[in-house]
Amino acid sequence: MQYRRFGRTNLQMPVFSCGGMRYQHSWKDVPESEIPIASQRNLEATIVRALEVGINHIETARGYGTSEVQLGKILPQFPREKLIVQTKVSPDPDPQAFRNTFEKSLRNLQLEYVDLLGLHGINNEELLDYSIRPGGCWEVAKQLQQEGKGRYIGFSTHGETDTILDAIESDLFDYVNLHWYYINQFNWQAIEAATRHDMGVFIISPSNKGGMLYEPSPTLSEICQPLSPMVFNDLFCLSHPQVHTLSIGADKPSDFDEHLKTLSLLDRADELLPPILHRWREVAIARFSDYFNSKETAREWYNTWHLGIPNFHHTPNHINVVVVLWLWNLATAYEMLDYGKMRYNLLGNADHWFPGNKADKLDNLHWTSCLQNSPHRDRIPAILADADRRLGGEAVKRLSQS
Repeated sequence: MQYRRFGRTNLQMPVFSCGGMRYQHSWKDVPESEIPIASQRNLEATIVRALEVGINHIETARGYGTSEVQLGKILPQFPREKLIVQTKVSPDPDPQAFRNTFEKSLRNLQLEYVDLLGLHGINNEELLDYSIRPGGCWEVAKQLQQEGKGRYIGFSTHGETDTILDAIESDLFDYVNLHWYYINQFNWQAIEAATRHDMGVFIISPSNKGGMLYEPSPTLSEICQPLSPMVFNDLFCLSHPQVHTLSIGADKPSDFDEHLKTLSLLDRADELLPPILHRWREVAIARFSDYFNSKETAREWYNTWHLGIPNFHHTPNHINVVVVLWLWNLATAYEMLDYGKMRYNLLGNADHWFPGNKADKLDNLHWTSCLQNSPHRDRIPAILADADRRLGGEAVKRLSQS
């Protein structure tokens, strides 16, 4: 395993972390007696495998159902100083409720402290306010730190970049968990800001939200040769020293194996990545050329499709235009239909975790003022309709809602 300094925490963080949101029995709290023995044994085998390969960062959350309780059956068996344990608690308008929830997390984990105490899901300005206003949840987290119950304070986010930047620029947090990977690089500005503040940077779900890379499309597999799409994405992320660790949401012990192949390649990133990155671009432009019947238009679209588009708060029907176009791009260029459908049909159902609506109600909408700053204002309504035709289907819920 390789390790990187996790910002101002000075923790030596493995470049892969063991995320705790897939190996648990249930997304809901259930009595311990209802947790199957097979589920517990699988979780424990996964933790043992993680530690065997040097992944000593175990990350979970109060919102991950039985994850904490099940981890509490095994983590106390290991030398505490050998582990980096993180749990996360959602900001609450009632700071005492935040404290009570964290105390429950500690009881579940059967630990006296966690190394990383995260405010879970600072996804909009309201939740940021709950966190950092005087007397808010950050102050409670600071009290818990002074009591020796949480060594370092950070936050996780699925929010827009501006919200993430506001949280980072408060200079209250030691680390951040955020989304950033090859197919979604929108948050690079936030990573740069975190670097300036010497914060640890943890990448959420690079293989699942990063493109369902455990089940890649044939096009994706071909583009990434001689690497698998998963190893390519890991290498791409870790080739940036500002990134410290990638979450592996392991479901079973063998889920680490493909990721571990990346370790021997890190010194060869400058050699391996450029030809693959070139193919990502050229394949996309070729597919867009087929759609637009113009290579010139395809190149312009590839480079500028996202410019001048307001966020969903300022679009007709609150359609998340940027996200819909992004998913259309992935489906069109790389045959990422399953991924596109999974994410597209989450729109409108995931609250602040994946906000805005899909493009299923386009009739009689007026786009002139909304898209006036986009170089593609005349094309976008038709592309939104095509996206809904190709990606639309039954509503999808977040795992924690299922």
